[in-house]
Amino acid sequence: MTEPLLPSREPPSDRRPVVGYAMVAVAATLFGINGPVSKVALSSGLSSLRLTEARSAGAFIALTAIALVRAPSSLRVQRRELPRLALFGIVGVAFVQLFYFLAIHRLPVGIALLIQYIGPVLVAIYARTFGHEHVRRRIWLALALSLTGLALMVQLWSGVTLDGLGVTYALIAAVVFAVYLLLAEHEMKSREAIPLLAWAFFFALVFWTIVQPWWSFPASAAGRTVSLQGHLSSHHLPVWALVLWVIVLGSALPFTLIVGAMRHITATQVGVTAMLEPVVATVVAWIWLRESLSAAQLVGAAVVLCGIGLAQTAR
Repeated sequence: MTEPLLPSREPPSDRRPVVGYAMVAVAATLFGINGPVSKVALSSGLSSLRLTEARSAGAFIALTAIALVRAPSSLRVQRRELPRLALFGIVGVAFVQLFYFLAIHRLPVGIALLIQYIGPVLVAIYARTFGHEHVRRRIWLALALSLTGLALMVQLWSGVTLDGLGVTYALIAAVVFAVYLLLAEHEMKSREAIPLLAWAFFFALVFWTIVQPWWSFPASAAGRTVSLQGHLSSHHLPVWALVLWVIVLGSALPFTLIVGAMRHITATQVGVTAMLEPVVATVVAWIWLRESLSAAQLVGAAVVLCGIGLAQTAR
């Protein structure tokens, strides 16, 4: 997120489910690899805020370019829409990325992602409790599984073996992710996904530019060469190359694939398939960064995935 998903609009007549699932699988794989890449970039001394700012800028440029090529008129907005788009961009996009980066700086990538992915469970609970939607009763089982899995991952019986602040950041990311999904669901009623994301990243970029102006960006940090750590510790890359990966292969391309997949499969099917992301992130972090999970944590991760899957199908 992990990256955020958008609900689909009316399904087209030329649907090809196999293509849709393949697109989501590739996107989830890229998002999963993006976690370890981001963690290495953060180890260089580049702050989570700066990495979020750079990612917002790059994603805005890429998504705006795609929207301009496809349909320039899709970027037009009315003045009354701007406050909602600003809220969506700042809270839903900027904060999701920020708290995810803060979490993976202190936690194993897979665990941080799984905690953030509890967001869809919160959305389904909100829809049933406050949105007066028909939500299947399995949502309560999904919540129970997610909380049980979370307890196993943080190993509560041992007094929480994970970094407490990291878990807090990941939980905040889950809540903000839920807010993002609710806002996106509302905005998608009147706007296509790519223009909506372009505007969201624009306001995220404006927010970060105000908070930390670009002229104060630590250019020296971007030019620094950093070890890739773990099994690749003997190899080095400049930080700007890692940031470029985060922008292009960790943001623009997978976002485009996710949006394109919604022409072929439903948002629920996209959401369930995208659960491949934390699995990929965990495996890549284990192979690359030597981040290992205990048996209890692995069981907890599997239980959380089951809970998330149930929540995706409950609405």
